Amino acid sequence: MPAPLTPGQAIDAVNQVFGHHPGYRALHAKGVLCGGTFSSTPQAAELTTAAHMQNRQVPATFRFSNGSGNPHHPDYAPDPRGLAAKLYLPDDSRTDIVAVSTPVFPVATPDAFIELVKAQGAGPAALVKLPQLLARNPSILKTGRAVAPSLLPPASYASIRYYGIHAFKWTDAQGGARFVRYLLLPGDAEARLAPWRARRLGPDYLQQGLRERLQRGPIRFTLEVQIAEPGDPVHDPSAAWPKSRRRVTVGTYEITGLETGRETGGDVLVFDPTRVTAGIEVSNDPVLLFRRDAYSESVGRRIAS
Repeated sequence: MPAPLTPGQAIDAVNQVFGHHPGYRALHAKGVLCGGTFSSTPQAAELTTAAHMQNRQVPATFRFSNGSGNPHHPDYAPDPRGLAAKLYLPDDSRTDIVAVSTPVFPVATPDAFIELVKAQGAGPAALVKLPQLLARNPSILKTGRAVAPSLLPPASYASIRYYGIHAFKWTDAQGGARFVRYLLLPGDAEARLAPWRARRLGPDYLQQGLRERLQRGPIRFTLEVQIAEPGDPVHDPSAAWPKSRRRVTVGTYEITGLETGRETGGDVLVFDPTRVTAGIEVSNDPVLLFRRDAYSESVGRRIAS
């Protein structure tokens, strides 16, 4: 039986595929920071005692990004997109919400994900490696069908539906608990572009478009949670829950402008989905739990570079 994958091995594998780019994140290397607020609803307070969900507004830092580990990857290339939020709580602590444009994770474990990354970056050898990977992980075919439409170039970072692919346990004031997944719905009309049309807009059209969009006013996203029922796969990020599951609006992101005061002069900003606060707990999702140590490894390399 092979030894468990280590965070260092995972980062090395990602760098081998996307290149080593000192000072940048291993994945989602290309991004732009924004500032704004998060405002929660009364319905959120009925589901969790978390401080930011008590029908209040808190400051927030947001980051839009492309999934690639290459910071020069063109915006028109097929890629998952990300929207991460860092929320600043009344007691001066912080909590993060991380979401991506793909509705599910392609695989259920960190080892399978790194194997997928290696296979996709293997060049001609991918013709052998990908079939072998699919034979060991046949569910990739199903997740691939769900993920493929989301890889088309978006018209804007502001017009994408983002999914929190991991489950978290929310506990209310009476001790009742339920698992939830996050869903971010854009206030702007959702739109995708034909690849040839996106290419004509240039390699940085998403970042340029974001700046222009913010000049017209705040960008808003509605945060919903989908609530699991008994038997739903709460520890598997590659498995979707039935669409019939109850959804509750728990808040709003209001993104008001670019954030130019962070990640300058050696400042390192980390958006870690396992950074939760009282009233919210992580699930036993192996991909989610692996991310904490992988982020630490990546941050250490960013600081040292």
